[in-house]
Amino acid sequence: MVDADQTFVIVGGGLAGAKAAETLRTEGFTGRVILICDERDHPYERPPLSKGYLLGKEERDSVFVHEPGWYAAHDVELHLGQTVVAIDREARTVHYGDDGTHVRYDKLLIATGAEPRRLDVPGTGLAGVHHLRRLAHAERLKGVLASLGRDNGHLVIAGAGWIGLEVAAAAREYGAEVTVVEPGPTPLHGVLGPELGAVFAELHESHGVRFRFGVELTEIVGQDGMVLAARTDDGEEHPAHDVLAAIGAAPRTALAQAAGLEIADRAHGGGIVVDEHLRTSDPDIHAAGDVASFHHALFDTRLRVEHWANALNGGPAAARAMLGRGTAHDRVPYFFTDQYDLGMEYSGWAPAGSYDEVVIRGDAAKREFIAFWVKEGRVLAGMNVNVWDVTEPIQRLIRSKTPVDTEALANPHVSLESLIA
Repeated sequence: MVDADQTFVIVGGGLAGAKAAETLRTEGFTGRVILICDERDHPYERPPLSKGYLLGKEERDSVFVHEPGWYAAHDVELHLGQTVVAIDREARTVHYGDDGTHVRYDKLLIATGAEPRRLDVPGTGLAGVHHLRRLAHAERLKGVLASLGRDNGHLVIAGAGWIGLEVAAAAREYGAEVTVVEPGPTPLHGVLGPELGAVFAELHESHGVRFRFGVELTEIVGQDGMVLAARTDDGEEHPAHDVLAAIGAAPRTALAQAAGLEIADRAHGGGIVVDEHLRTSDPDIHAAGDVASFHHALFDTRLRVEHWANALNGGPAAARAMLGRGTAHDRVPYFFTDQYDLGMEYSGWAPAGSYDEVVIRGDAAKREFIAFWVKEGRVLAGMNVNVWDVTEPIQRLIRSKTPVDTEALANPHVSLESLIA
């Protein structure tokens, strides 16, 4: 079958889906490309929603992956505000919308992303309870933070992960009072461990954020539909005009599960099981982005990565694999954050219990350093804080898997390149 006779369908209008559509065209695919998105906005990138756009430093139009006219210009059939309700693998059809519309596919890409986890406490239906995942959420939250800043209002954030901390930083820049409730002993404890989690705690405390560690939100108190306070399991009540739930995200696998595709267990982060070419248990269906659980050859384990770079690179990787031109998707996981005057990039994968020590190069007290997570001398991950142009050598160190001298690794006068085998 020639390209022109084929139909490739992409479900999910985030970065992964949009970049997959772009790659199909740049790779010369001449068949139909159909992109179905359940949001009414054109495909957009998510990092600005908790960073530049939320702070009012980036315009709304800057978040979109392509300008609106790109899709028609490249013959990509874009269906906005349409929810895919079923995949019929036997008939190779996708059903979407309220009227039973369906389209046949030759290859299908599922890029449905993730959705915020919900607080399971009384009071979550109050008007001042927020989540942050979609552009509409960011637009609403942007107005809320500006109002809180003008009125000296209080924001309580449940969760000290990346989204919680980035919103805390934005809220303080607007002038709002901020309390962060976190069950762990430090921010980002499960991701960075206690040593680096403490760096972020000190950063935020120096900007006036109040942390309540080791406790969980148990109730949001309100009156006349509005938030008044947030209660925690230690019996304390914290003043609040608004509450942000930032307790993580869950992969949107319901569609794939209903279609009988293999789903990863919770220990591996859930998600749709794919191989190194992002193929699911059905060879005509691929998955990419936040929803995909793939075997990473470098770390010899199954990963589900929720960060921007995975969508940026995973969408094109899946598109090439759909065309039969794929190579193993083994990019080193990468993400970044900007909070106040701190900029950070992280490469690698080093969950709790996987490393022996954390090696610091530079001055952590001044927040100008690189941290390395090391096991038996091998670098598993590296995080550069206010130190730039080192991502490439850090990733090469990770890929080399070669033990390094940790004293040299800690010495800023020894070039990273000299440590790479």
